[in-house]
Amino acid sequence: MNRFKTSKYKNTTPKIPKKDGWIANVRGGSFSSQGNHIKSSCSLVAFNTDQAGGGMIGLSSVNAGSDGKWTVTQISCHADLVTDLDFSPFDDYLLATCSADETVKLWRVCDPDQDQPSNAEVTLTPKDGRLEVVLFHPAASGLLAVASARGVQVWDVTRDSALTVLEQHADQLQALAWKEDGSLLASSCKDKKLRLFDPRAQPSAVQCVQGHQANRDSRVLWVKNDNLLTTGFNQVRQQEVRLWDSRKLSSSLSSLSLATSNATLVPLFDPDSGLLIVSGNGESVIDCFEVNTSEPYLSQVSHCLTDVSTRGVALVPKLALDVGCCEVLRLMQLTDSFIVPISYQVPRKAGQDFHADLYPDTVGHTAPMTAEDWWKGENKQVERVSLHPSKRPKPSAPSAQKTSAKDLPRVKSKETSTSSSPLSTPSSSAAPSRSPSSTSGLSSGFLPSPSPSQSSRAFQNMLGPSSKFRHIQGAVLHRDTHITNLRGLHLTTPGECDGFCANGQRVAVPLAIAGGQIAVFELSQPGKLPDTALPTIQNSVNVADFCWDPFDTHKLVVAGDDAKIRVWKIPKEGLTETLTEPECVLRGHTEKIYSIKFHPHASGLLASSSYDLTVRLWNLETGEEVKRLTGHQDQIFGIAWSPDGKLLATVCKDGKVRLYDPRKSTAPIQEGPGPEGQRGARVVWVCDGKYLMVSGFDCRSERQLYLFSAESLASGSVASAPADVSPSTLIPFYDPDTSVLILTGKGDTRVYIYEIVPEAPYFMECSSFHSSEPHKGLCFLPKIECDVRDVEVARAIRLGKSTIEPVAFRVPRVRKEFFQDDVFPETAMWWEASLTAAAWLSGSNGQHRKISLQPKDMTPVSEAPKEAPVRKYLPSSVYLEEKTDEQKKEELLSAMVAKLGNREDPLPQESYEGVDEEEWDD
Repeated sequence: MNRFKTSKYKNTTPKIPKKDGWIANVRGGSFSSQGNHIKSSCSLVAFNTDQAGGGMIGLSSVNAGSDGKWTVTQISCHADLVTDLDFSPFDDYLLATCSADETVKLWRVCDPDQDQPSNAEVTLTPKDGRLEVVLFHPAASGLLAVASARGVQVWDVTRDSALTVLEQHADQLQALAWKEDGSLLASSCKDKKLRLFDPRAQPSAVQCVQGHQANRDSRVLWVKNDNLLTTGFNQVRQQEVRLWDSRKLSSSLSSLSLATSNATLVPLFDPDSGLLIVSGNGESVIDCFEVNTSEPYLSQVSHCLTDVSTRGVALVPKLALDVGCCEVLRLMQLTDSFIVPISYQVPRKAGQDFHADLYPDTVGHTAPMTAEDWWKGENKQVERVSLHPSKRPKPSAPSAQKTSAKDLPRVKSKETSTSSSPLSTPSSSAAPSRSPSSTSGLSSGFLPSPSPSQSSRAFQNMLGPSSKFRHIQGAVLHRDTHITNLRGLHLTTPGECDGFCANGQRVAVPLAIAGGQIAVFELSQPGKLPDTALPTIQNSVNVADFCWDPFDTHKLVVAGDDAKIRVWKIPKEGLTETLTEPECVLRGHTEKIYSIKFHPHASGLLASSSYDLTVRLWNLETGEEVKRLTGHQDQIFGIAWSPDGKLLATVCKDGKVRLYDPRKSTAPIQEGPGPEGQRGARVVWVCDGKYLMVSGFDCRSERQLYLFSAESLASGSVASAPADVSPSTLIPFYDPDTSVLILTGKGDTRVYIYEIVPEAPYFMECSSFHSSEPHKGLCFLPKIECDVRDVEVARAIRLGKSTIEPVAFRVPRVRKEFFQDDVFPETAMWWEASLTAAAWLSGSNGQHRKISLQPKDMTPVSEAPKEAPVRKYLPSSVYLEEKTDEQKKEELLSAMVAKLGNREDPLPQESYEGVDEEEWDD
């Protein structure tokens, strides 16, 4: 059950400041190297700059000054390109740089508003060609790993030669990473190999396995529980993230494919929270995942789209975070002209008590051993410190932290002489608290900030009610049921249109052919379509929206760009010839139509919304307009009939949700605030008509789900749930039998699933379904199409780029031989009309009759015989203590005999009759 626990970091939200909160006066270098181009300590940020041919680095403080601004300065470091840099984990002001000039230098840097050093404190000369990576040891002071094009050396900076030189790589070395305790070193290489080294034991790799399938740039880092994480590319050039168990590197634990891109994925990991940041160099996308110890190993937390492309990214150490606003990560994004501080925050009440569950003790600033101790075989963990404001170590003043040049070692090189004094490191330091000015502007992010009700929902999911559908699984049915070789689909239907429509017998799909043509395919005739032209419906104008009559599987109603609604009748045997004349045409709207919806009970009663800001009701039997509803001030995004058919709900671009009782008034009977975003919205009735669920966008154009009480729209939403960042509106389907809400958008690959309940937490998230490629959307079929024997609670039709595929949503159950009556109550036959349009207009109300989905040969699980209780055994420790060694030996032998059988018993094959020897041919 661990895989379904709700994580406390699940709703972590990236907050990107406004542009005046960025670090300006930055000239990020665009040079090609294996380094990350930017690193951060608790106090300073250092980055590559293109000034002086790349031989300089830029320096800024982590937090803004008292005036809310940052000071940026440069240091001339090397005679050639600075390829990589790293801060000491035990000294905020000790910086190591390596260069194409084949040297490594250690710098005692200062705050940006002070004079920076002109000479390095230590210079190392590995003499192995151009250097690519420099990396401080995580637990020993003064210890560095230095990588060249193919080699790796480990240096104690107090010595004039390397402690060890590791085996050369077969091709270009691409990345290097120390294990958290510093015992092992991992590398990735262009030869597609992932290697593990124990530098103190032997120079050759202790393990070497095939990594990513492509030899393009890859990266490696250690994550929790002896696991490794690598980023690279698969054989089809998709960015890829892989998780490995270092104790068994034969194959990866998990693999996740991202976008098809040339950008190198740079991973950053926080071991305290388990959060992983992945960003592509040259891209404007930053993804956040949570690394789990069990499946799913990688679960996405956020998808952030930034305004500028990335040159490099770095995490600020935990001791510099602002725990008062529940900041769990801070990312420094290096761009061409700025450094953007991105704060990842968990939506909790800021300024309240310290949230200890978000902040376990983190590694401190005190080195537990020296480089010499480590080389002699010692392994010590860095002492952990609390992030509680009153318990964290007192920050040291920069002046006290900086050690004079004479106290640092001098290594023999072309610039310095040898000295035996050990490298000086501070005994303890921590970052000062973030100043208020440093958080200014961190109000806008790329994911919505959940309301307090959503935070409580997360706890409810962990400790309180949980959905019986939380493990629901979506699966595409066998290829034999697919319709393939679709060509010429119209992929740009209006946002208010679902894109295609289906009923239990056939699917209608618009084509990108002049004249608004529509293809109709029979679900009973799967297979590959011929390459020749197919018979179509010639609607004569582009399709604005269309839908099947729920009570007549042969009647298709199409709204066109010319403000007319055409009703088409499909022959019983299917579309065998092109249709050019509709059964009837409805005229009345003066402008283009947005959407159309059939009444759930009355046959032939249709609602339509239009650019003329009206909603009109039509009687298809007479072909006349019967009602005209007014009151909208802008574009009508969506309309929905209530389950009993009495009321009509609309969601509008003017930011309002409205309720109409069409038979009593043409004006809305209720009105309330809806989604703030103006990109699109949909509305559906849930919880037996007590609530309205609206999928829309918030003020930052991020997708969001809202729940409104149908009795009091004016009071606003009672709950909301964040979705993700995407331009397409989430199209909802609600199953009243199970209260399951399924949503997806045009062009999406993910299908969201929730159970909606009429009390807190309202939205109970279930497992999502991911398709292999973007789809046009889903259309759901009547409940009688579901295979109840396989506990299938919903059946949908998925439209891909060239295929039509049935998708089944199933609830995993153990005793499938019984009818699962707890998830299959009697279902309403909504595909049968309960009254006529004329009867409804005269004041009558209908009700669908219900049927049972239980097959005659199945017994309800509620009446199934109880299974015999499983015997509960005592713990092995108690069991073993009660028996002597002889008894244990005797019982072990008895168990083995019982398992394998008596050796004296004849084997089954010995009882078989054969043939005599003389019958064999010589």
